[in-house]
Amino acid sequence: MASSSTPQPPPQVPAPIQVSSQYQVAPNQDPSSSMSSAAKYKPRPLFCVVCASNQNRSMEAHNVLMKAGYRVISYGTGSAVRLPGPSIDKPNIYAFGTPYEDMYNDLKSKNQQLYTQNGLLQMIDRNRKIKRAPEKWQESKTMADVVITCEERCFDAVCEVRGGDVNRSVHIINVEIKDNHEEALIAGRAILDLVNAIETADDVDGDMEKILRVQQEQHPHALLHSVAFY
Repeated sequence: MASSSTPQPPPQVPAPIQVSSQYQVAPNQDPSSSMSSAAKYKPRPLFCVVCASNQNRSMEAHNVLMKAGYRVISYGTGSAVRLPGPSIDKPNIYAFGTPYEDMYNDLKSKNQQLYTQNGLLQMIDRNRKIKRAPEKWQESKTMADVVITCEERCFDAVCEVRGGDVNRSVHIINVEIKDNHEEALIAGRAILDLVNAIETADDVDGDMEKILRVQQEQHPHALLHSVAFY
């Protein structure tokens, strides 16, 4: 009797390797048009907002820009974080890096009624929902594309720190803001307009003069501008 054998399946052919590409050309698309789109790609700028203590003005702007979807960080230029106390000569002083959560609990335990009435607890409650702690500009390592300061002494401090070792340019713009909650709210909306104009510009370097001129016409804050290098 002839032995029967089980038919063997045909050998499997390995599937072709799929090579992914950042820019894929449609079936009827000219490859050169894809390359043109790649050439037009522009990374989104990183904005940095700076005030003295990284509490009121810079954090209001940070909050507004973050909610609007912009890339933003914030810092303070002071030697320490200073917040109003029970009297002018008795401020609450904290080191940079002290968590907002700790500040909130400390002030609440000291005098909840006072610090609720003057808006400090509400301000710090907002801050702790944005990031962990106030950060010091002089210790920063992140390279922003545009730095927006909130008063002239902060502008001067930011301009002094940049060293030029990397030879990467950064626009530094001062928006003069009084350090109170009401002015911070108004200025936050003004900074949002400024940031939108910068991010949508085709050529930030070439358009900056016009951007600042329009900003000055539409908002009351005095402006300063400088270009520095990392």
